[in-house]
Amino acid sequence: MPTIVDRREVERLLAAGAQLVDVREQEAYREAHIPGAISLSLKELTAERAGEALRRDRTVLLYCWDFQ
Repeated sequence: MPTIVDRREVERLLAAGAQLVDVREQEAYREAHIPGAISLSLKELTAERAGEALRRDRTVLLYCWDFQ
């Protein structure tokens, strides 16, 4: 179930091995993204693609803000 978390919780989850996923379009990801983030655009996201890119045994953190 989706949950909004603050920066401190994001840092804690990443330190514990969470996967960070940027769900913006590829162009936005290429322009700027958080280091280590996986690019999975919401427009192109399928169960198959997510299964290939993500590990089921790790927490997934999604983000989609604009860095500008």
